[in-house]
Amino acid sequence: MAYFRKLSSRLTELQTLLNRDDNWMVLISADPDAIAGAFAFQRLISKRVHSVTIGRINEVTRPDNLAMLRYLGVPVVKWEPSLAPGFQRFAIVDSQPHHSPAFDDVNFSVIIDHHPKPPTPFPAPFQEIRPDIGATSTLMTEFLYNARLRPGRRLATALQYGIRTDTNTFGRNSTEVDIRAYHYLTRFADPALLTRIMSSEYLPEWLPYFSRAFASLRPCAGGSYTWLGEAESSDVLVVVADFFLRVHGLRWVVVCGRCGDTLVAVFRGGLARADMGHIASLTFEGSGTGGGHRALARAECAVKDAVAATPGEKEESMNFDVFCFQRVKIAASRHRREKSETGQNEVPA
Repeated sequence: MAYFRKLSSRLTELQTLLNRDDNWMVLISADPDAIAGAFAFQRLISKRVHSVTIGRINEVTRPDNLAMLRYLGVPVVKWEPSLAPGFQRFAIVDSQPHHSPAFDDVNFSVIIDHHPKPPTPFPAPFQEIRPDIGATSTLMTEFLYNARLRPGRRLATALQYGIRTDTNTFGRNSTEVDIRAYHYLTRFADPALLTRIMSSEYLPEWLPYFSRAFASLRPCAGGSYTWLGEAESSDVLVVVADFFLRVHGLRWVVVCGRCGDTLVAVFRGGLARADMGHIASLTFEGSGTGGGHRALARAECAVKDAVAATPGEKEESMNFDVFCFQRVKIAASRHRREKSETGQNEVPA
């Protein structure tokens, strides 16, 4: 059996888009898998184009992400639409154009991702979208292998960390290919660097959020729900949600909070077969957005839209904890009912 898929024809398709006079911008919503995937894409095409720049649409605040950028020296700039005239081609890695308004009006030539496709896909000339794979870093490892490009120490370490984070160290959405890619990268990566990045998970100022999470944790339609209140960024919700995945007996959990003018719900799956992506898509249906994988997902709703969806309420007096809890409960109950009707029962508690 071949170590990886044969991608010679796909590489040929990609190379038809490459021109030595072109400047490329690779856009990401920065997290470990996205950073590593973009770093690998830069390595894949850099010798065939004039330049490749990695641009992030979000602020990087999680300490492990900051450590990754610092210790691995990944060159990433803050994306602003005013930069667009300086680039002839655009790629998006570990995301798709519909995932954020920041990607609007960008004419992407390449999309590489492992999240589910939308009902109406973006018409990019080259697309490699594989929801059956656990991490975009795995896809990029396959491409580097097929292109006979040996990943350097920093790149291999980045790709390993990208695979680890998006599969929760092979505990969710992982496949044999993810394990094979991680094993292949071991011969090139720096284990000391990887350990250094992995040990940078929390900031001291985040500890009060854990106290809030423990205090407000309560059952919700077969899973668990907690409210963090005002949060400095959605990264805090992600960190808390990932922590609760390690708590014995929790089937699934959703961590909600208000980040500026947006209500955010971060879903993580545990012991149940409940589809977090489906529940997330139903949570703010009609007033927000949501989606993701079976084991991890996210939903968002603008505060003004939440108020508009609650007759008689005003923002200053509205209880957003209750609003989010009710929305999650209705969505999870609806999901369970639909699974029951189709004979797809969850694993018993």
